[in-house]
Amino acid sequence: MTPDSFAVLAASSFGIAAAGYAGFALRAAIGSRRSGRGWLLVVALVTTALWAGACVWVGLAPDATRLFASNLLDALRYAAWFVFVGSLFFGADMQEGWGALSRRSAVMVASIVAIALAAGVLIGGGSPIADASWIPSPRIAHLVRLGTAVFGLVLVEHLVRRVRPEMRWGVKPLAIALVAVFGLDLFYYADAALFGQLDPVIWVARGLANALVIPLVAIATARNTGWTVDLHLSRGAVVHSSALVVSGVVLLLVAGAGYYVRYVGGDWGRALQIEIVFAAAVAIAAVATSGRFRSRIKVFVSKHFFSYRFDYREEWLHFTRTLAGERVRGGLPDRAIAALADLVESPSGALWMLDDAHRYTCAARWNLPRAEGVEAAGAPFVRFLAETGWIVSLAEWRATPARYRNLVMPAWLDAFASAWIVVPLAVEADELLGWVVLTTPRAPIEVDWEVRDLLKTASRQAASYLAQMRATEALVDARKFDAFNRMSAFVVHDLKNLVAQLSLMLKNAERHRDNPKFQADMLETVEHVVGRMNKLMLQLRVGATPVDAARPVDLPALARRVIAAKTGPGVGIAIEETGPIAALGHEDRLEHVLGHLIQNAIDASPSPANVSVRVGVEADRALLEVRDHGAGMTPEFVRERLFKPFQTTKPTGMGIGVYESSQYVAGLGGNITVDSAPGKGTCVFLRLPLAAPRPPRLAAGEGAAGEGAAGEGAVGGAAA
Repeated sequence: MTPDSFAVLAASSFGIAAAGYAGFALRAAIGSRRSGRGWLLVVALVTTALWAGACVWVGLAPDATRLFASNLLDALRYAAWFVFVGSLFFGADMQEGWGALSRRSAVMVASIVAIALAAGVLIGGGSPIADASWIPSPRIAHLVRLGTAVFGLVLVEHLVRRVRPEMRWGVKPLAIALVAVFGLDLFYYADAALFGQLDPVIWVARGLANALVIPLVAIATARNTGWTVDLHLSRGAVVHSSALVVSGVVLLLVAGAGYYVRYVGGDWGRALQIEIVFAAAVAIAAVATSGRFRSRIKVFVSKHFFSYRFDYREEWLHFTRTLAGERVRGGLPDRAIAALADLVESPSGALWMLDDAHRYTCAARWNLPRAEGVEAAGAPFVRFLAETGWIVSLAEWRATPARYRNLVMPAWLDAFASAWIVVPLAVEADELLGWVVLTTPRAPIEVDWEVRDLLKTASRQAASYLAQMRATEALVDARKFDAFNRMSAFVVHDLKNLVAQLSLMLKNAERHRDNPKFQADMLETVEHVVGRMNKLMLQLRVGATPVDAARPVDLPALARRVIAAKTGPGVGIAIEETGPIAALGHEDRLEHVLGHLIQNAIDASPSPANVSVRVGVEADRALLEVRDHGAGMTPEFVRERLFKPFQTTKPTGMGIGVYESSQYVAGLGGNITVDSAPGKGTCVFLRLPLAAPRPPRLAAGEGAAGEGAAGEGAVGGAAA
C-alpha cells in the first residue's frame, strides 16, 4: 500500500467518524435537558470527534507533534467515556451537578482520568505511522493501552450487571457500542504487544468502526432522555468483574512474558512464545471452570467489599431453587444437603434422619462415596442438638470443647476426616428431625455469627420440607392400609356369607343325603363357593375393583334365582316383572348385592316375612325395588349412618353389606336410595345403567334351592 493510498484511507475512515460524532454531539447539546449525565455524554462525543479529526491529520502528514495531539485526544476520549459510564453508577447524583457527587465518586473519576491520561500521553503508542522514537518503550505503551481497554470492558460489564433488569433495556445499546469499541482496541493493542508493532490496517479500521456504533449510542440516548438509570450493586456483579480484572492482568503478564521470551530466547524464542500463550490459555480455562477458584473469589469479595458476607436475597432465592429441584437432581434429602452446602461453599455432605426404629441413620449423601454412623434417639449428641439447636464447628469443638459444654462427639463423627460443621434440622423446639454434616469448604470460611444465623434459618426451612415429605409418605402409607383394611372387611363379609351357606348345606345334608337332586345341587353349590373364594383371593391381590369389565346382566332371571334361594319356611317373596331388562354389571356381584338387600328385608320383617321385589325401568335406568313391612329406620339413620362402614342395627351384623353394595353400584354408574320410616317398613331402590337385553338363562338345580342348599343364589343366603 502506497503512502498516498494509505493517507486517503485514513482520512476517509477517521473523517467519517469525526463528522458523525460532531453532528451527534451538536444534536445532543441542542436537545439536552441540562442534566449532568447529558452534558457528560456531549463531552464524550466531542472528544471522540476531536480524536478522529486528529487521526485524519496524522494520516495526511504524520509527525511527532500530530502524534502527540492524537494520543492526548485519545486519552481524553477514554477518560470522557469512563466518566460518563461511571456516572451511571451513582443514582441521580449527576442530575444535581458535580457538587452532589460523593467523595468516593470523585476519587474514582479522578483515578480513571489519571490512568487514561498516563496511558495516552506519558507513554503514547497510538499510531503506527508516526515517528515513535521519542517514546521510551513502545511495547510498554502497548501493554498499558491494552490494560486501559480491559478496564473499559470491565466498567461496561459492571454497568450491565448492576443495572436493574427492568432498566437493562435502556443501557443495552450503549453497552454493545462500548464493548465493540473497547474490544477492537483490546485486539489492536494485544496484537501490538505480541508482535512488537502496531498494525496499520487495524489502525485505519478504528475510525470507521467507531462511526458504526453511533446509531447504538443514539438509540440508548433516546431510551434514556435524562440518563437517570436506576442501578443496584450485587455481589454477583462484583465477583464477575473481579474475575474479569484477574483475567486482564493475566493477559498482560502473558503478553509481557511472551515478549521477553521471544527476544531473549534466540532461535527458540518464537516457539517458546507460542508455548507460553498456549499454556496460559489452558491455565485460564482450567481456573475459570474451577469451583474452588470461584469460591475463593466469592469469599474474598464478600469479606473485603461488603459489610455483610451474604447477599441474603440471592442466597435465599438460590436456596429455594435448589430445594425445588431446579439445580440438583435426586430426591428431596439430596437437594436439602446441596442447598445447605451451597450457602457455605461446601462441596459435599450427608444427612442423618430418624428412622422407624428410633435411630438416626444416614438417609442421603451428596457427592460423598459413603457415610456411616448410627445414633440412638436418646444419645448425648442427639440430646445436645435437640436442646440447643447449635451449629457445631468440629474444628472449634476440637480446639475449645468448653464452648460446647464439653460435648462428647460420637466416634464415627470424630473419625469423619472431611467433616467440617454439623447443622441440626429442628422442626419444633426439642424436636430433632435429623442433622446434616457438611465437609470442608472450597475456600476457607470462618464460622462466625453470620454463617451460623444463615445456616440455622435455612436448616429450619429444609427441616420443614423434609418433615412435610415424611408426613406425606406416612399419609400415603395410611391410605394404603386403609384401602387394604376396607378391602379385607369386604372379603370377610363375603366369607361370612359363604360360611353360612356351607353351614346351611351341611345341616340339610343330614336329611337329604340320599336325594340325587340334592347331591347334584350340593356339588354345584360347592363349586360355586370355590369359585367365589378364588375371586376373593384375587381381590386381595389386585384390590377391591372387579377384574372383569361390566357386561349385560339379565335382571329378571337374576332376581328369580335370588328369590328362589331366599324363599323358605316362614318367608314369602313376591316378584313383579315388566319384561326383559338387561343392566350393565357383574353377575355374581349383582347377585350378591340383591341377595343382601332381600336378606336385610327378611331380617327386618316380623314372622312370617312378607317381601316384594319389582324389576322395571325408570327413565334411562334399570330399577330393582325391594320392599318390606318391618320395623323401618329413622331418617337420621338413613341419612347419616346407613351408607357408612361398620354401621348396623343388627346385633350380629358387621355393618359392611350396604356400604360395600353402594360402593360397587356407584362404581357402575348407578345408585342406591332408601325410603323408610319407623313402623312403616323400608323400600330400597337399586338403579343401574341399562344395557341391551339378552335371553334369560335358567339356573341349574333351581328346584332344590328351596331346600336352602342349591344354586348360585345361595351366595346371598345369609345377611350381614
